[in-house]
Amino acid sequence: MTDIKTYLEIQPSSISENHYSPFAPSYLFSSANPPECGKRGRGGAWGRYFNIEFHLFIFISVISIFAFYPSSAFAHIKGGEVIGIISGLQHPISGLDHVLAMIAVGLWGAQLGAPAVWLLPVTFPMVMAFGGLLGLMGVNLPGIEIGIAVSAIFLGFAVFREARLKLGLAAVLVGFFAIFHGYAHGAELPPGGNGLLYSIGFVVMTGCLHATGIALGLVHQWSAGRAALRAAGACVSLAGVFFLWRALV
Repeated sequence: MTDIKTYLEIQPSSISENHYSPFAPSYLFSSANPPECGKRGRGGAWGRYFNIEFHLFIFISVISIFAFYPSSAFAHIKGGEVIGIISGLQHPISGLDHVLAMIAVGLWGAQLGAPAVWLLPVTFPMVMAFGGLLGLMGVNLPGIEIGIAVSAIFLGFAVFREARLKLGLAAVLVGFFAIFHGYAHGAELPPGGNGLLYSIGFVVMTGCLHATGIALGLVHQWSAGRAALRAAGACVSLAGVFFLWRALV
């Protein structure tokens, strides 16, 4: 009995020193070097970092299997439901403009840190669902392709500059651009597809792209990682310029 009591008597200081949460803002987004950076393996910071990425990789991989798997493999499901959910998962990754903008949201959130790292990737799909509803209803909304291109320009530039806007303003801008992306998804519902499942599909895949951006953005902890993220943001912004040119000509 004495041994058990001795085992359970852990000093509070040892808990605070050794306890680790992979989502702690002070660890992921502080300018200081991460603790135990030199240690590799399960106990070190590198091990914890790659553990986060591993779980995100598994989740995104499972969703991607459904996205790329032929819909005929789900023949036991009603046709409209197959077309809806599979097409919804595929649509956000069918265009490079969508993919780059979605990943850029995650990258920017990772740079800003908590709570933006969660708020921006949640705001975008929620508002995008509203834009998708407008597209499904056939509401006339001009300049969709231009709005998508401008979103890539802005989000890429924000990552490049590591723009630290006020949280509310950043959320409003992200939500504004989400309307254009959502409308483009909703307006292209395949004939005979289930609108609800289609919407769920493109919202889920958008979340996966955001998660990919967040996972990549974790390298922001290191100086080389910050430089790489800024370079990636510049590439996204330049791609947005190309998308804009293509939308205008």
